[in-house]
Amino acid sequence: MDDYKTYLDEGISDINNNKFSDAIKKINKSIELKNDWDISYFYRAVANQALEKYNDAMLDYTKTIQLNDKMTDAYYNRANIILSRKDIENPNIKNAVKDLEKALELDPKFVDALFAMAAAQKKLGEYHKALEYLEKLLEIEPNAIYAKALKKLLLQKYIVKN
Repeated sequence: MDDYKTYLDEGISDINNNKFSDAIKKINKSIELKNDWDISYFYRAVANQALEKYNDAMLDYTKTIQLNDKMTDAYYNRANIILSRKDIENPNIKNAVKDLEKALELDPKFVDALFAMAAAQKKLGEYHKALEYLEKLLEIEPNAIYAKALKKLLLQKYIVKN
């Protein structure tokens, strides 16, 4: 078997079956055969992220974006790593915001990115901006429970009504 697509397909199957280390091995073979295919780097990043190998995942998401600057999920996933890591004392939230802005530029109705942006703005102390992103999200999905909860928290705890 020396077809890069076959290795990638098997790697994706391994990801779907939570066999992330096996997936990385197969995707590495795909990349050895074709090193300029954004999809291979993206899925290797997904597997690395699942294994909490965040630095490797970040490198692969960055490579994905270099090869395809329209890969919305790569921007979102890279931002999500920054926002969710507990092993970094002061994550660069502004870099996450830049990635989320790009993801939302590519897909303005990307609900997960809207919620992540609201969370990022909250972390930056930009409570009104966070609220704006939640409002956009709730226009798209009026029953989004987490968005409603964060909106309620922002309004009750952080935004003083005059």
